[in-house]
Amino acid sequence: MNRRHWIIACLGLAVGSAWALEDPGKAEIGLVCVTVYHATDGDPEVAGKNTVAVSQETADRLHKEERLRFKSYRILGQDTQALLRSYESWAQPLKPSDEIMVRFEAQGRPTKQTAILDLELWLARKKTVKTDARLEGDRPLFVLGPEWRGGRLIIGVALAHPRKSSTK
Repeated sequence: MNRRHWIIACLGLAVGSAWALEDPGKAEIGLVCVTVYHATDGDPEVAGKNTVAVSQETADRLHKEERLRFKSYRILGQDTQALLRSYESWAQPLKPSDEIMVRFEAQGRPTKQTAILDLELWLARKKTVKTDARLEGDRPLFVLGPEWRGGRLIIGVALAHPRKSSTK
């Protein structure tokens, strides 16, 4: 092998090695936001001091569903995670607690407004809900959770807006 062939072979190995290190299945194809709400007909302060009232738009949306209809709603926690092309992702909205976890995985390539996900809700390390979910735009999928502090937990799963990269 002459010197020219040796250089070409080395370049080929270097390019091939770099390509092999990048897994296309780990490509970020979207973002999913998981929010945990506390809903109650009693005193909303039982949810805790560090909670935030929901927007009027969210409250109106929740009131439309009979099973989700309560007098007040508070946000307990939120987590936004990448939706990967071929791998599952986990959201942990009540960090550092792992009492509520949401596992999701893309079923096909999402558009800017729609994604179909394999979705699982885990409570106290037990899978409680498994479903195929179609998420559309800014309309979260709401799942009624367990009783908690005189009310109920509601878990919202929605597509999130892409992160803005900083430019210098």
